[in-house]
Parts: sequence; C-alpha cells; structure tokens
Amino acid sequence: MNKTVLITGAHGFLGRYCAAEFCRQGYRVMGIGHGSWDNAAAAAAGVEMWVEGSITLENLASLPLRPDIIVHAAGSRSVSYSLSNPMQDFESSVTTTLAVLEFARLAAHSMRIVLISSAAVYGSTDINRITEDTPACPTSPYGIHKHMAEQLCSSYRQHFGVESTVIRFFSVFGPGLRKQLLWEACCRMSSAEAPKSLEFFGTGNETRDWLHARDAALLVRLAGEYAHDGLVINGGTGEAISVSDIIERLAAEMGWSGRISFNKIVRNGDPEHLCADCVRSGHLGWVPSVSLSDGLADYTAWFRGSE
Repeated sequence: MNKTVLITGAHGFLGRYCAAEFCRQGYRVMGIGHGSWDNAAAAAAGVEMWVEGSITLENLASLPLRPDIIVHAAGSRSVSYSLSNPMQDFESSVTTTLAVLEFARLAAHSMRIVLISSAAVYGSTDINRITEDTPACPTSPYGIHKHMAEQLCSSYRQHFGVESTVIRFFSVFGPGLRKQLLWEACCRMSSAEAPKSLEFFGTGNETRDWLHARDAALLVRLAGEYAHDGLVINGGTGEAISVSDIIERLAAEMGWSGRISFNKIVRNGDPEHLCADCVRSGHLGWVPSVSLSDGLADYTAWFRGSE
C-alpha cells in the first residue's frame, strides 16, 4: 500500500510544490488548510483529499487516514506581517505546530513530521555561510515564532518520542509566488505606466540565498523519508546574491531598462546577510538542480502568463 503524506497549507505556494513532489513519488497526498479547491483542481495539483479549514487538533483528528509523514507547511506569512499582526502570526505559526505535534502524539501510529521553518531564526549575522549550529538570534516576531515552533518539536521529541525534522529555508522562489521581492519588482516593472526608475528598500548590498521551489520540495520529501530523528537542516544553495544583483537580473529577464536605486532604509527585522551552509542537507543525497538564471527565466515567464 502506498504511503500517505499530509501537507498542511497544501494550497499555498510551497505546499503545492510539495504535493506535486510527493505525488510523483507515488504517495497518497492529503491536504488541509485555507483556500478553496474543488476535487478536480485538488487532484490536478496532486492532492487526493483536500480539507478546507484551520489547522486544529479537532480537524486533524477527523481525517479519515493516518499519514506516515506530515509536512507542516502552513504558517505565518512574512516578517512584515508579523510586525503588524503579531498575535495572528503566533497563532498561524506556533499554535498550528502544537496542534500537529499533539495530533501525532495522540495517534496510535508512527508519523514523521517535517517542520517548514526559516533562516529568520538566525537573525542578523556576519557569517559567510550559516551552519545549523549557528545560535538562533531572531530579530522579528516572524523569526521568534518560527524558533518557538522548532522548540516545540524538540520538546515533543524529547518527552513523547514524536519524530521530526526541521528545515530552515532561506529565500524560496518560483512560479506561483505572489509576494515578496520578486513579485513586487515584476509588478512594478510591468505596470502600464512603468516608471523610468524604481526605488527599493535597503542598500541593495543585502545578500540572500535563492532556492527554487522544486528543489525545496525535493528536500522536504527526502527529509520526510530520512531515518535520523531530530535533524535540523538548512534549505539553500550556498550562493549569496545581493539584492541589487537579483533585481538587475530580473529586470533583464523582464526587458525593463530603467534605473534601479535604493532608499538606504533598512526595514525592521530584515537581516543584512543570509547564506546557507548546505553540507548537512547534502548528506541526504540532495543537490539543488535549478540554477538561479534558469529559475529567474522560469519565474518571469510564469509572471507574464499570469498577468
């Protein structure tokens, strides 16, 4: 019998990629979270069963199948959202994680949990490549709540034997992403009255580690299948790209030739440098396959088609 995976937030950006990846490997995929999906649309996305609702213990316990793997991809939206809506951010990140862990504890069935966390737990650091042993020092409610969710996983593993793996993703992108820097830049460059110059927040020297969502989903599946419990791994490429560089590359793909500038205002909670050490994720046999150039071309092609 095929194994079953439950993906919380399967209707969201990364959740959809994870559903497609597990489906390709023969898993039965269940999904739960917010978003309207009829049976045909869910099936086309690789989701055999979709439950629209909040991630609560009651809703999880009502599922007809007990999953072998739970991918907890539902969670808070962004640093900026956490600053303006800290209570809602806590509930969507920490409270939902507690519900997933308690469901696994109470179910008389062995389950592995993959928690989708974030490099935001590291906060600001001058380290060239951040290892998983770098002390957590989050600088935003978003990062604090992600770290709290990780600590809950550690507690449930230690006290109740609930198995879990944590993936701290850096900057995940790809077709379907309708938020954050790439989406904002494409929208501004493609508007009917696109200006000859665009100004962005920050200095432009901030660096990020960009990982395509297809590679991210593969890492999620391998983490769910990996036998070692209590693992914390980075999800990145190990390549630091400045914000100014990524916007210039995006502009070239979009055919926009205006002037790019930065307002020198650093937004609260935004670290200056984030780049992953990927040695530990490589131990799972995982290697990113989508180059940044191909990924940006992929993204801009999708963006044009979505307008």
